[in-house]
Amino acid sequence: MDHPDTPAPPASPNPAPNPAPTPSLAAPPDLPPPPGAETKATLLLVLMLLLVAGAIVFVLYARGAFEPTQQLVLVAEDSEGVVVGMDLTFSGFPIGRVRRIELAPDGNARIIIDVPRKDAHWLRMSSVFTLVRGLVGNTSIRAYSGILTDPPLPAGAERKVLPGDATAEIPQLVSSMKDLVQNLTRMTAADSALATTLDNVQGLTLKLNGPQGPLGALMGGEAEAKKISLLLDRSNALLARLDGLTAKADSQVFGQEGLMQDTQATVKQLNTLLGEARTSLKKVDGVLAEAQVVAANARVASTDLGALRAEVEASLRKVEQLVNEVNRRWPFARDTELKLP
Repeated sequence: MDHPDTPAPPASPNPAPNPAPTPSLAAPPDLPPPPGAETKATLLLVLMLLLVAGAIVFVLYARGAFEPTQQLVLVAEDSEGVVVGMDLTFSGFPIGRVRRIELAPDGNARIIIDVPRKDAHWLRMSSVFTLVRGLVGNTSIRAYSGILTDPPLPAGAERKVLPGDATAEIPQLVSSMKDLVQNLTRMTAADSALATTLDNVQGLTLKLNGPQGPLGALMGGEAEAKKISLLLDRSNALLARLDGLTAKADSQVFGQEGLMQDTQATVKQLNTLLGEARTSLKKVDGVLAEAQVVAANARVASTDLGALRAEVEASLRKVEQLVNEVNRRWPFARDTELKLP
């Protein structure tokens, strides 16, 4: 709204010049496409599609999609940890792959595995399959064939898989560890049998290191150990005395002037006397023969017998003296005793 009393602004003595017009940018003219561009683009697109298709085919071939397989069904109580594409291993080598997992009408899990026919000979009728869930790590399905000469496992066979869950042993392991700790606590208590045994061992060690040594520990007291020591000393003294007596007896009996030398000489003399007696007896035999032949000459024979009798009596007296000499030198008599010094 204009006010009539408001004066109009004065006109500027130098009016601003009008801006110069900017030239407009003209659009470039359309160039014609190079010859064969559509064909090259089409060929490039086809080549890309062929490369992608080749890569897909190679991956499928590498994963055994075109390899002939046979089906194996494993029945487990649950399929926890099992995923499609998991390998079935034998001695650490993959010989099959999980293709599908489904729930059976009885509530068990059915694990369908494709086994290549080239690796199917490792599976036998006696093969055992386990589902191992490690404490740390993934779940694995393993096959064990103990007897490779058994008949091969047919296609479509259904086998029960044995669980091998390591985590299932944790409660039992914890319980065992608890019992072990309780047993160790009881064993290391101050009033336990082990503590008593250690105290006894310590006491025995102190006795072994004591003045009496092992003997004092064995006998149980110092007085008994002293008695044993005294007995051993007396035994040693007695043995030493017996050794001396034995040596002296050997020298007296077997020495150069011992009793054995005298005995040998006496035996030689006895042999000589026995030889003389034998000769005398032979003479007696001769005289008796003559006495039997010549009975008439009794007087002469009586004279010869008297002389012979005298010779025999002399020989017997020599033998008696020799026997007395032997009894004197060697203790053949019952009332003779040998006194050792």
